[in-house]
Amino acid sequence: MFSNILIWFVVIPVIMMAGLGLCRNSSMNAIRTVMVACSTVLLALSIWLCCDFLSLRAAGVDDEMLYTGSWMWYAPLNIHLAVGVDGISVLMLLLSAVIVFAGTFASWKISPLPKNFFLWFALLSTGVFGFFISIDMFTMFMFYEVALIPMYLLIGVWGTGRKEYSAMKLTLMLMGGSAFLMLGLMGIYWHSAPEGQPLTWNILEIAKSAQIAPEWQRMLFCFTFVGFGVLGAMFPFHTWSPDGHACAPTAVSMLHAGVLMKLGGYGCFRIAIYLLPQAANELAWIFIILTGISIVYGAFSACVQTDLKYINAYSSVSHCGMVLFAILMLNTTAMTGAILQMLSHGLMTALFFALIGMIYGRTHTRDIRQMGGLMKIMPYLGVCWMIAGFASLGLPGLSGFVAEMTIFFGAFQDADTFHRIFVIAATCSIVITAVYILRVVGKLLLGPVQDKHHLELTDAGWFERVATVTLIVCIAGIGCFPNWINETIRFSFKPIIAAIQNAI
Repeated sequence: MFSNILIWFVVIPVIMMAGLGLCRNSSMNAIRTVMVACSTVLLALSIWLCCDFLSLRAAGVDDEMLYTGSWMWYAPLNIHLAVGVDGISVLMLLLSAVIVFAGTFASWKISPLPKNFFLWFALLSTGVFGFFISIDMFTMFMFYEVALIPMYLLIGVWGTGRKEYSAMKLTLMLMGGSAFLMLGLMGIYWHSAPEGQPLTWNILEIAKSAQIAPEWQRMLFCFTFVGFGVLGAMFPFHTWSPDGHACAPTAVSMLHAGVLMKLGGYGCFRIAIYLLPQAANELAWIFIILTGISIVYGAFSACVQTDLKYINAYSSVSHCGMVLFAILMLNTTAMTGAILQMLSHGLMTALFFALIGMIYGRTHTRDIRQMGGLMKIMPYLGVCWMIAGFASLGLPGLSGFVAEMTIFFGAFQDADTFHRIFVIAATCSIVITAVYILRVVGKLLLGPVQDKHHLELTDAGWFERVATVTLIVCIAGIGCFPNWINETIRFSFKPIIAAIQNAI
């Protein structure tokens, strides 16, 4: 088992938790050493995996999944610990590792109970990595739940504001989505093989052999897409997201918005679309309407907020809605844009939340009406904020431009009038995004200083610079050199597009 490279993405966070368990609560240096060492190993491992994956593809290996492995876990239900990755999974692992690494430095001075905080943070990371490497639906769902459970304590104990209310609201709504998802996965399992053949949870085996009746597909598609869509902040199930983000500590907001919400889009893509293609063709229009509302509503809502975290939270609703919107277009170009958007949004929203935490830690306010002229006081953080903002509004040369243009080109091509109307409506969100980004830049960074005490504030420390530089380099890297991402995911869409075309 341990000879499979993918297993180490789960083993290393477990080692991280064991190392933290051996540290004393008061030994901050030891706690930091464990976190930095393990997060660095995860980042290095994900970079190596991405490079090796690309080399295998260049050598002509075109298998649907690479680095596969399967070990029996519970024989009566044929549950396996089955792992494997395609290009999409590899990129999601790389994104997760980058944000865990940056989140570690962004939480350098977390208090109180730093040891306990990082223990729950490591468990959350375990669930995220386990989800992306799983090709068995049961183990995928298990890791999905592992990723959700720590959120309640991380927000309820280390959060700010109405943290207990927000933590409970987030947990109840996401668990409600999990209930829908569980029903959908169980339904797929019971129809996973022809009569007389053993049932399976393996996604690849189901895609090859399952013959699910159209009426069952429709019902199961609704269960699975809504179940994952709740985590993807799809309208009208998005209300947990702004409150949860606003009250979460910095690193948790980074991982939550940057990676955890991507579990929703990835799950819709991997299970709802791939395993239920006929229903996806028939019912996509319903969810296109809902995701289209998410895009425009999230952008307009961000315009009227004055709290920095709420602005970024509603922006995340809009950007994550764009991911689901692109997936539902059911063509290769739009789906490529969806993956680019998942990466772009994950990085830039993590950068936003890191900067918000750094600014709040100095000014003790997130209200933009009480701040101004911070570019004069904290020029490094100000420049970082402008880079994140320009990425969010789609400035060429940064990741947001590449992602959004690919989505809109893919969604508009070969589309009928209904689809094109919603594409045009979705493109309006670019203008709205520019409005609230430039409004925040003007109020937060420029103009006169609102509070004379802010003149005594300091700029970013070295550990904060490590976190921000890591994220900015990745944002610029995707914006300037997007082709390596296309090469990584080039083979990943073939089986999914084939399944969709065969179902027409």
